[in-house]
Amino acid sequence: MLSIDPKELPIPQLHGYLLGAIGPRPIAFASTIDADGHANLAPFSFFNVFSANPPILIFSPARSGRTNTNKDTFHNVKSIAEVVINVVNFDMVHQMSLASSPYAPNEDEFTKAGFTKLPSETIRPFRVAESPVQFECVVNEVVELGQEGGAGNLVICEVKRIHINEAVLDESGKIDQHKIDLVSRMGGNWYCRADEGSMFEITKPITTCGIGFDAIPADIRDSKILSGNDLGQLGGIEELPNETDVNEYKLLELSDLFVSLEDEQEKLEQALHELAKKLLTENKLEEAWKTLLSFNNN
Repeated sequence: MLSIDPKELPIPQLHGYLLGAIGPRPIAFASTIDADGHANLAPFSFFNVFSANPPILIFSPARSGRTNTNKDTFHNVKSIAEVVINVVNFDMVHQMSLASSPYAPNEDEFTKAGFTKLPSETIRPFRVAESPVQFECVVNEVVELGQEGGAGNLVICEVKRIHINEAVLDESGKIDQHKIDLVSRMGGNWYCRADEGSMFEITKPITTCGIGFDAIPADIRDSKILSGNDLGQLGGIEELPNETDVNEYKLLELSDLFVSLEDEQEKLEQALHELAKKLLTENKLEEAWKTLLSFNNN
């Protein structure tokens, strides 16, 4: 494995490693104004949400690694401590990219990238009408992390108003992750789209407590078929199926497999592990466990 001291790398190379490895990163499409009221719009992928009470978003318009200059957004929030953070979905990603061009400070990126201005309700910068969710924020603090090229500037924002397009909500009023169709930044010129091909669900163990990796029987834990990820999924079950349920499942669902490989125990175990792996991809955790434990009851 390559082992690197960041201090020994040129900043562009270090920047490439950081952005190539840490992703996908959400995009803050930040709308600000300067002291003369000129609008500015720019995307930043050093961004996330850090608190719900109070609601805090943080993004970082870093210093240029080439020229060691700060971005217009940085100067604007230092002058007028307000910002709209607009989220970016697939329908607007190319316009968003266009807005990242190095236009002069008096150029309006709303106009250059073809976005529609919407007046905010609590602050002065405009919202992006095309964005499915817009956060009106006041800037609580700007933390400068350094004075050299590549240094970040943490813009700590408190959300004062949220605007959500009803088209991205589900029947219960929550944001539907398929409808919102978000995009994120990867390394280099790469982006990622959060669609059906890239998203998957994992039930969070917030109120439940799985048996854990260490409680998985050794013969299953040492499987040559099941990956560490598979074992992590197996360890999330709260309680193992009982012997009666395993035997019933074996009789109803696995009988053909046991009959056909009755005299080839090694192949039978391998086939059961392969079937369990398939069941895990279908989120059938209990069925996977019954499949694996059926070999022990053989």
